[in-house]
This record gives sequence, structure tokens and C-alpha cells, in this order.
Amino acid sequence: MKFAQTAVRCALLSSISIASISLASAAQAQDAGTETSETATAEEEVAFDEIIVTATRRDQAAQDIPLAVSVVAGEQLANAGVVDIRGIQQLAPSLKTTTGQSAATGAVLTIRGIGTAGDNPGFEPAVGVFIDGVFRARAGVALAELPPIDRVEVLRGPQGTLFGRNTSAGALNITTTKPKFELGGYAELSYGNYDEIEAKAGVTGPVSEQLALRLDGGYHKRDGYIKLANEDGSVNNVNRWFARGQAYFENDDINFRFIADVAKTNEDCCGALNTGSGFSLFPTIDASTNSAIAFIAGNAIEALSANPLAGGAVGRDGIVRPFDAKGRVMATTPGRGLTEKVDEWGVSGELNWDFGGATLTSITAYRDWKALRDQDIDFSGLDRAYRDDYRTGITDFTQELRLQGSAFNDKLDWLVGAFYLNEKLTMTDTIRFGAQADQYTDAVINGLTRSVTLPTGLQLFGTLGAGVPLFGQVALATNPALAAAAAGNPALLALFTSPLPRTPAGAGQTADKYRVDTDAIALFTHNIINFSDNLTLTLGLRYNYEKKQIDTDLNSVVPACSFFQNPATLPYRQALQASGLFGGAYLLGCNPAVNSEFNGIRSDKRSESEFTGTARLAYKVNDDVLLFGGYDRGYKSGGYNLDRAGFDSVLLGGNGAQLTDLEFGNESVDAYEIGVKTNFTREFQFNASLFYSNFKNYQSNRFLGNNFVVLNYDKLVSKGVELESIIRPHPDFVVNLGYTYLDAKVSDPAAGSDDGQQASNQPKHAITGGVTWTPRLGEGVNGLLHADWRYNSDHFPLNDPLGRRFTGNDGYGIVNLRAGVNFADGKYSVEGYVENLFNTYYNITAFPIPEQGNSFAVYPAPPRFYGVKLGVKF
Repeated sequence: MKFAQTAVRCALLSSISIASISLASAAQAQDAGTETSETATAEEEVAFDEIIVTATRRDQAAQDIPLAVSVVAGEQLANAGVVDIRGIQQLAPSLKTTTGQSAATGAVLTIRGIGTAGDNPGFEPAVGVFIDGVFRARAGVALAELPPIDRVEVLRGPQGTLFGRNTSAGALNITTTKPKFELGGYAELSYGNYDEIEAKAGVTGPVSEQLALRLDGGYHKRDGYIKLANEDGSVNNVNRWFARGQAYFENDDINFRFIADVAKTNEDCCGALNTGSGFSLFPTIDASTNSAIAFIAGNAIEALSANPLAGGAVGRDGIVRPFDAKGRVMATTPGRGLTEKVDEWGVSGELNWDFGGATLTSITAYRDWKALRDQDIDFSGLDRAYRDDYRTGITDFTQELRLQGSAFNDKLDWLVGAFYLNEKLTMTDTIRFGAQADQYTDAVINGLTRSVTLPTGLQLFGTLGAGVPLFGQVALATNPALAAAAAGNPALLALFTSPLPRTPAGAGQTADKYRVDTDAIALFTHNIINFSDNLTLTLGLRYNYEKKQIDTDLNSVVPACSFFQNPATLPYRQALQASGLFGGAYLLGCNPAVNSEFNGIRSDKRSESEFTGTARLAYKVNDDVLLFGGYDRGYKSGGYNLDRAGFDSVLLGGNGAQLTDLEFGNESVDAYEIGVKTNFTREFQFNASLFYSNFKNYQSNRFLGNNFVVLNYDKLVSKGVELESIIRPHPDFVVNLGYTYLDAKVSDPAAGSDDGQQASNQPKHAITGGVTWTPRLGEGVNGLLHADWRYNSDHFPLNDPLGRRFTGNDGYGIVNLRAGVNFADGKYSVEGYVENLFNTYYNITAFPIPEQGNSFAVYPAPPRFYGVKLGVKF
């Protein structure tokens, strides 16, 4: 029913759009018989404004480049209510954006089904983000509020020749508004539900005939939309501000643009809802795998009566409420917040120097980004585990040089360049146990060991009271040989009759410190050969070299870890192993994320080099039709998974902690594309492309029962069709339509993947659309009516065979509306807006909850937002 309602709503909007187009076209046809100079002038007004892009690092018309690129103008972004890069997906069907457990470190961009999921900063993105030519090293680094935008170019497919490093899936090329040589400014104030307040202002103008300045700033606040069950408050709020200053100089030969910006956020993000999927599931223990930790029974948690875990939220009244996604209620431990603070700043300078025969471009930038997070990481409402002042910092220095010119009577448009990146990544992890850590372990072990012969079950730490025997006591009672040995050995007897040493609140990582220094160098050339006015060949080649050095200082204190790793406790461990409980007991009491076996100071380094490139042929059938096809070689560098849980424990059959355990290799892609770009009439633009991308050693962050690791899958193939159209029957009326069919499948028999399974969180069908009508209502008075929508077909945020059932999304559509009026030829304006008009719910993404086998959590979609905006310009 939900799917049908969404389809009807989208169809209704489409019908209105088509009807409006038809009426406008009919009106034009009625007057076509008597064409005059006046009607010819009208046709000129109807013609498309030529959109200039820099996708080839040159200023070119979007319809003339042999490359699949979606261009979103700044006005479209404003009408759609886009405030950061995550909202661009509403207008570009091949782009999908998600945010997991952190907006700062867990933002994920995918193009054509390819992206990089995970909140570990050692895991770099496959979609590059460039703002005014400056590379942003992680998607989260680019999530600050956007300043006024000129355009966004969504470059689909590998961009490994011209756009820096790690663009194996594509790139977002964002161009902000420059300073102007005429005085002007704006101010905007919005107020909406959830007590939303947004204020933005800016001013620009000349200092002299050659120098202009610009200053923009903004503040955005909104209450959270996920309620906390165990205490007052909410999460997923907005609280951020930014300021940005620019200077622009130009004369006959040189132009130089300097940008300095600063931004801060202080928010609570990101709330996850426990679906309750594991509450009634109680598989038996597979003793042969030592994986008792992989299972958890609902009744095993009943012992924690002070704050029971449930499939859903536990209220302050102690009542267990069933999972209700639309209610957006999250169970957290009181006092364990989801604080997320980000501080960032940067400076950049772009110089363009025309020598007459060639132009030199230099882009120099330095960026400093820091994030501080707290996190309740057990996703249960119990005080099991948390992060306390987790810190990440990234500083990037980048330098790009390009020299571009023409030769042989403009038959060759050549470009050569070099790129350098120096990045310093630091991370301090602070995963610690809460006050109920031992109770949690005892409850799980108790539930797993209950049987007809032992209805009370067992415990390890003695937190469940005298009515539940210790494991050691039962072992002595059921093993005569062990009992006889203990009778003559007081130390052995004490070992089995005493509980495990208790875990004090706050035990765990004192501070796990990581530092990764990266130096990346590239030399590249990109050349366009004009065989004729209609036939061109583009050839590009890039040499990439990169080296990384990692230094770690890991320190964790957990009494249970020390107990199990003490040689004197070997008999106890052997008894646990004989019972099939050792794996579960060890992983619960000494979780890999805090396992003190891995403490120590270590260093390692890796280096790699790779050639990437492009070859593209374009044929212009006439002024209105361009055919193109090509091949691109893309590449994404390897690195280190900054998580001690990736080490192998000796007690579980591993070879101990080595930094090579955290290392993962690079991925590469061979991509093929053919397409057509057309302007069939002056009022109708249509583009289409077919693509096939073959990824090798595809990087993916996966959950392996008790921890997340980065794996290289053997192969991933992404193929599909993309359609785009712009319809403009009148200068005041514009329709944008887009469609992507995506087939993206992982193939790795060694990893047990299903070749027939769509990549996680990727719909096969995505449809976007937008209608903008700006009628003139009177003298100096103009109106605005805008609607945009995106429809995603059925898809699964999580490809776990069991999790798909609890976390999958039926097809859904998101519709935004904006309507307003402006006066005095645009000087004053008032607008109303609605985002997610039909309050559609879907799961943004999902994950299996660590230590709660068969239980899955989801990140819920935002609800309906609405408000009003006042604006003034001068």
C-alpha cells in the first residue's frame, strides 16, 4: 500500500508537469503561423542558457564534453532546500548519499552504486569531493553548510586522470559564487518546525577596478527528531555556523582568487533504532566454532531488571515498547550522549596566468579538520559500552599545477599537470566498558547455558546472585578428574570457585592513538585532438604514487583480558573450551575492541603506484547531437583500518597483533561508457548514457560477527542506463527529469558472496524530477512554485540474509515543495517550504548490532520539515 501511494503521488506530480508543458506547447503552436521578429525574440529567450562546466579542467559547455555529468545550478539547490552535499541526491539520480553513526566520519557518497561505507577515517572515499578546485579528503570533511553555490557537477564514473586521488566511482565538483565587481548583498531568515532557525547573509563589492571582496556567513539550528527513551531529550539535531571570506583580483593576464573559511558544529548525532529482530531468536551454540558471542537470546537479558534490553525502546517507566520506526524513539544509557563537535578551517588560493600561448593554473590549499565524538555504542539502553571523547583530526596540504594551451592551429588542446597531497591523520579511540558490562556478559552466558539439566544456567562474574552457579563451580561438579586435582591444589580450587575479576566502569581503552602520514604525488596529461569540427579524441594519462606510514600507541586495561591471558588460568580456559563457551566468554569479557593483548607501540608503512587514464571519442552529428564513448581506468589507494579489533588474538588461534592485520589493498576499475547529448529543439534537451564498470579488489567495510573489518572483494560489476532531460517550453517554466537503472553486484566466491545480489543500499531504479515556475504576477512582482522528487525502488540497506528481512526498504518517493513571491524585482521575498511532503519513512542505512547476534539497527529517515523564509537583496 505504501508503495502504491508513493507511486500515485509521483505520478500525479508528473501528470501535472506534463499537462503544464502541453498547455504551454499548445499556446506556442497557436501562434506559430505568423512568426514575427517579436516571436523570434521570444524563441531566443526560451533557448537554454549555455551551462559552462570545468569537468575537463577547462571552461566548456556541458553539452559539448564527451562525459556523463549532471549539472545542478545554485538556484536548483536553493529551491530544493539543499544545505550540504547530502541533499544533492534529490536532484541527481545516479548519486546516493547516506549518513551512518556519525555525520562527521560516517557520511557516504555513492555514484552508480559505488562508494565507501564506514565511519573509520582510515577508510577513504571512492567519490571525490572538490570545492572550488580543492580536494576534500573525506566526505564528512565536506559536510559543512554550503555557501552560495554557482553550480554542482556530478561527474559519473572514474575521474582518475584530472581529479586528484580516490575518484574511482566519480566526483562532485562544486563551484561557489565568486566576488563581484558591483556592490550587492543578501540576507535570509528562516523558521520552521522542530524550532528550526536558519540565518544567512553575505555582501560583495569592488575595492578597485581590479579587486573585489566577498563575505558570507550563516547559522543553522534545529531540534532533534529522534527521542530518547530513557531520559529527556532528542538527537539528530542541527547546530552549526560558518563564515567565508574571498578576495578576487584580475587584470588582462592574471586572475587570483583567495578563500578563507571556518565552520563549527555542536550536535548530537546519529540516532539508531534497534529493530528488535533478535529478541525472539535463540539459535543453539555451535561449539565447534567457538562463536557463542554470535548469538543472544531475549530471555538472557531478563536478569538485567534494572534496565532490560528489548526489541525496541525501554522507557523511564520500565515498560518495554515494541519497535516503532515512525515513532523514532531510541534507547540509550542516561548520560551517555551522542555529542559530535566539528571544528574546521581552511585557506586556498587559485592563480590563473595567461601567457598568450598557454595558461598556468596553480591551486594551493591547506585545511584543518577536527571532530570530537561521544557515543553510546551498545545500542541497547544498557550501560554496556561507550566512547568518551573520541577524537579525529585531518590536516591536508594540497598543491596542483596545470599548464594548458593549444597547438597545430588548434588541432590539439593540450594539458599537463602535477598534484601533491600531504595528509596527517590522527585518531584517538576511547571505547570503554560501562557499569553494567559484567551483568551483560553474565546475562548472555546465563541464557546460553540454561537447559533441562541446568535450569539456572551459569555465570562468570557473579553478578546474578548466589542462585546462579559460577561456571567453575559447575565444572568441578561435573568433572571428577578436575575436582580431584583442585582438592589437592588450593590455587586451582580458588581459580574455579571464584568469579572472574570484575570490570570497573571506565575500563577499556585508556587512549588508542593512531597517526597516518600520507604523501601522494601525481603527474598527468589530458589532451583533446580535434580531427575536424565534428570529430574529437580525448587521451589522458596519470601516474600516481603514494606512501603511507602508520604509528600506533595502544593502551587498554581490562581485568578479564588479563585473567584469560595469564598462563596460570590455563586450566580454566581449557575447561571453557571443552564446554564450547570459551569463544563467547572471551569475546564478551575481553572484547576485541578493548583486548589488552593488542597493547603496544608499533609502526608500519606501505607504498604503491598506479597508472590511470582515459580515452574518449566524440562525434558531433550536427549542432544539436553529440555522440560519445570511452574507456576510463580508475584507482583508489589502499590503507589501514584504524581499529584494534582487526588484530588476531593468539587465544583464538591467531598470530597476535601485527599492523599488517589492519592493512588493506587498493582497488582498481576498468569503466566503459557510451552516450548521446542532444538539443532536439530549443526547448528540449535529452541526454542518455550506458555504462559498465568492472572493479577489482573492491574495498568494503564489513561486520564479521564481533567487529568491522575492511575487505578487498575479488570483483564488483556496476552497469546500467542513465537518462536526463530538461524541458523549457517558456522562460518561466522549467522541468528537470532523470532516471538511472543500476545493476551492481559483488562477486567473490571465497567470501561467500551471492553473485545475484544487488550491492547494499542501491536501488535498481531511481527517478528524479523537478518543476519550477516563476510567473510574473505584476509590476515588479514575481512568483515561485517549485516541486522536486526522488523515487527509489525496493532495496536493502544491509545484505545480511537475515537482516534484509528487518531492514529492507520498499520503493518510496521523497517530495519537496517551495512556493513564494518576491517584490521590487526580487529585492524582497517570502517563501514557504516543505521537505518530505508526505512524511515518508525509510531506513537510511542499517547494521548488525555487535554482541547482539540476529539483532539489527537502522538509521531512520528525517520526518517532514516545513517553514517560511524571508529574504532581502541589494
